[in-house]
Amino acid sequence: MTDGMEQKKISSISAVFPAFNDGGTIASMVAAASIALHQVTEDFEIIVVNDGSLDYTSTMLAEISTRYPELRVITHPSNQGYGAALRTGFSAATKDWVFYTDGDSQYNPLELVNLVGALHSGADAVNGYKLSRNDSLIRILIGRAYHYFVKFLFHLHIRDVDCDFRLIPRHILEEIDLKSVSGAICLELVKKIEDAGYVFAEIPVNHYSRKYGVSQFFVPSRILRTLSQLAGLYWMLVIKKRHLKNKKA
Repeated sequence: MTDGMEQKKISSISAVFPAFNDGGTIASMVAAASIALHQVTEDFEIIVVNDGSLDYTSTMLAEISTRYPELRVITHPSNQGYGAALRTGFSAATKDWVFYTDGDSQYNPLELVNLVGALHSGADAVNGYKLSRNDSLIRILIGRAYHYFVKFLFHLHIRDVDCDFRLIPRHILEEIDLKSVSGAICLELVKKIEDAGYVFAEIPVNHYSRKYGVSQFFVPSRILRTLSQLAGLYWMLVIKKRHLKNKKA
């Protein structure tokens, strides 16, 4: 955060949190987001998409809704997937800018201030990159392999495609038309933004170990669905696009 300097501000922000079984963390995420948003804008909303949680996430959200009038809760009756939750949140956003991160507290919403501070004339959006990944060794290794694999396969320029801590103008999200319902949405989001000619500013952000719940990534059905969607994205965003380009040439 800036120290001894006037904090940079922007017009308006929708903060979006997808949440699945995040009852132990979602209240602190909303509280921290509210603090950060007050520092960077006078016009904001907080949107939590409860993606069919089976724990006490819904109870916690009902409780904190009385304390935070800026909070809007959208509930999926059943779990639809990370990408589906994000798309619901993006569609519900009404402000000029959209900030999103996960509801599991592995990122600190207070660092939103740094995202806003990183905006400059040459950047259209801001992406965080993890200073270090505070996960188990196996998740670190798999995450690193995934990052280099998709960066090579999809010709990405961004430093950390797997860092879910981003600030994006809403008009860009409306333009790129996201399709993914799984965690593959992060790759689709970055690829479509870069292919549309927009430029990311990138800043380091902290990544924290999970304090509550378990990661949904290693559920076999989710891994299979994500791999299937990666194949579909490669066909749609690389092979098909290259074919159309060659036909025009």
